[in-house]
Amino acid sequence: MLTAKVIGRLIALVTVIATLRYLTPAPYGTFVTLVNYTAIVSVVLDLGFNVLYVREGARHPADIQRYLRNVMSLRLVMAVGSLVILAVALTLAGLNSLLVPGFVLMVLTSYSTLLRNTLYAVQRLGYEAIAVVLESAVLLGLVVIGIKIGAGVTYFVWAYAAQYAFSCTYFAVVLWWKKIAIIGWEFEPVLLRVWFFQGLPFALTFVLTILYFKVDQPILYALRPHVEAGWYAAAYKPFEALLFIPMTLLSVVFPVLSVYFRERPQELADAVSRFFKALLVVGWPIAVGLLMLAHPLTTMFLYPQSEPALQILALALALGFVNNAFIGALSASDRQLSFTWAAGWSLAANVALNLILIPFFGYLGASWATVLTEVVLGVAGWIFTARYIGRVPVLQLTWRPILAGLVMGAVIYPLRNLDGVQLIIPIVVGAVVYAGAALLLRAITSDEIAFARRALALAR
Repeated sequence: MLTAKVIGRLIALVTVIATLRYLTPAPYGTFVTLVNYTAIVSVVLDLGFNVLYVREGARHPADIQRYLRNVMSLRLVMAVGSLVILAVALTLAGLNSLLVPGFVLMVLTSYSTLLRNTLYAVQRLGYEAIAVVLESAVLLGLVVIGIKIGAGVTYFVWAYAAQYAFSCTYFAVVLWWKKIAIIGWEFEPVLLRVWFFQGLPFALTFVLTILYFKVDQPILYALRPHVEAGWYAAAYKPFEALLFIPMTLLSVVFPVLSVYFRERPQELADAVSRFFKALLVVGWPIAVGLLMLAHPLTTMFLYPQSEPALQILALALALGFVNNAFIGALSASDRQLSFTWAAGWSLAANVALNLILIPFFGYLGASWATVLTEVVLGVAGWIFTARYIGRVPVLQLTWRPILAGLVMGAVIYPLRNLDGVQLIIPIVVGAVVYAGAALLLRAITSDEIAFARRALALAR
């Protein structure tokens, strides 16, 4: 799965760069804003059922076809209500011409997620790994065709919808072929009523998460020239893509923290602190490198105007890495509700900051709002972790890795304008310097490496 996702991300990176370079800032801003609106409205289709479906399907695999058909049927009914909401939202945003492809994209994305979750429930992830690569390749091919024929924004929305149509077809065939489930329709009001109330906490978390990551783009699109939405969306893509790293690390460490909570609760706080430091050691040099090399990266791959936004978002990236330690700690210790509160406060801060900063500072204000929102999430996560698990000694853990990253930044600063193939030089030099500085400053100790090995052995 990890290998497939890395390959898929690389293909997606090529797709995104090709799309934004072809569409130019204003049309690309329109495209990303439309996609964000469909993601926000899709919470009406989900209702928290995706997580609940995986959990109950894993517990009762013999009933998974029944569960799948019921959720599919309910989702079809909910699609009517989501169409009305999406139509109102797009009309207010001046994007009503994209309603039909946007609605199709939203529905197909929802069904694709549901079908692929079936494979997660029954632990047949090999087929999911194949899908990740294939659907990325399909989208890249459609984007190349769109560029060749000189297509507009509408075509690219349909291209994304076609990608998810392919996914739905693929998963339906796999589920039938492996005799896991046959696509069909059932509607059991009693089952769905029980699931509705059970899924409400998951739905709330899903709503907060989607709004947290997606609300800034529509606000920027509504309050500033559309070209700024394109500049910001281009800068946001590397930030969003690199968050794949801490999320992957969290997926590995989460079961470790869960085991510690169940079997060694007195050691959980220490394990969380070590995870926090590990995320910082990995994320901080990436953030510094992104800050230093923003000029050649935006010149080569994005828009030149995206450079200052990318530099600001580099700071948010470092915070986004370490915040996953608190997310993992609270979830592993059965404190999901505390994380929901933290996410809620962060969402409120995000909306307020965007409404305050965007009118005055435009897309740069949206970038700073993202940084400050990550600060709010980090502080809230630290408070809840200290209350229920133990205090993470942030200053004690951070000063050595931060200093090593600053040394790296100082060394590659004179090389910050190299571009093309020469961009490899500051990347390699930065990696070597950071590794050396981290060892000299004892940012990583042999005891911590040994602890990581023991923890992974415990998880297995």
